[in-house]
Amino acid sequence: MAPGTIAGMELCSTPNGHLLEQTSDDVDAVNVMKAKLAESSSQPSPLDKEKDKSKFRQYDKACEKVKEFYREQHEKQTVEYNIEARRAFNSKVRARMTVWEAIEKLDTLIDESDPDISLSQIHHLLQSAEAIRHDGKPRWMQLVGLIHDLGKLLFFFGAQGQWDVVGDTFPVGCAFDHRIIYPETFANNPDSTHEVYSTKFGMYWPNCGMYNVMLSWGHDEYLYNVVKTQSTLPEEALAMIRYHSCYPWHTEGAYREFMNERDHQMLKAVQEFNPYDLYSKSDKIPNIEDLKPYYLELIDEFFPKRVINW
Repeated sequence: MAPGTIAGMELCSTPNGHLLEQTSDDVDAVNVMKAKLAESSSQPSPLDKEKDKSKFRQYDKACEKVKEFYREQHEKQTVEYNIEARRAFNSKVRARMTVWEAIEKLDTLIDESDPDISLSQIHHLLQSAEAIRHDGKPRWMQLVGLIHDLGKLLFFFGAQGQWDVVGDTFPVGCAFDHRIIYPETFANNPDSTHEVYSTKFGMYWPNCGMYNVMLSWGHDEYLYNVVKTQSTLPEEALAMIRYHSCYPWHTEGAYREFMNERDHQMLKAVQEFNPYDLYSKSDKIPNIEDLKPYYLELIDEFFPKRVINW
């Protein structure tokens, strides 16, 4: 891909931000419908049978939209690729800018590819943050709501495709759990027949701690690696950023064998954040200029260096 630059950022000229966001929205739609199905099945009612059938049909339709995306993701997210992705991350600084500048840049890069978009990226991020603020959650959690999707900048920093930016995440280096969406699509992943990586514990050990588990590379893992050494965000905030797309773990109950005592507290934090990630989008558009001073102060509180490496 031919490189380009915007405001000192080394970019790729071909990525389509609108298509990335469409895939991301389709992935979210599947997770929302799955949660609703789980809720209705836990409270069965004869009157709801037809409604449940309709929900299942909607769920199947939503899944069909993301099936080919997950097929590619599941075939290509190998240990070898993940080691290389982390090496590439540590090999250079892609941009130097403040968190607010990064928000504005993501807003520009994604929305410029779709002039008819109804709600911008910055509005979506502010909606998440404002929902958390409205519920009286800690300031650091409000900041997580504001920044949790900033890792999507990775798409414009030379990602190989959508598959290594968005979508549900999962551990690599051990057997792929059947609770991952479309588990059968791992059949063509070479790690699925590897003598070590295909075993239950793989390259890990019981209760090793989720911190020691390599998750599939994407926008969550990228942002986590950006902020963990450049902010004063607490451990719970970092967990929300790193694991909020790891649905096999925080929603389906997979990979509990890797958890240590501390991880149970982190799991509760991620589960507390999850509804704000999935359900905060609405038609009510936040006023950016009214909210900007509050969030600039909030950013400075947890990012003391202000300008950070991306």
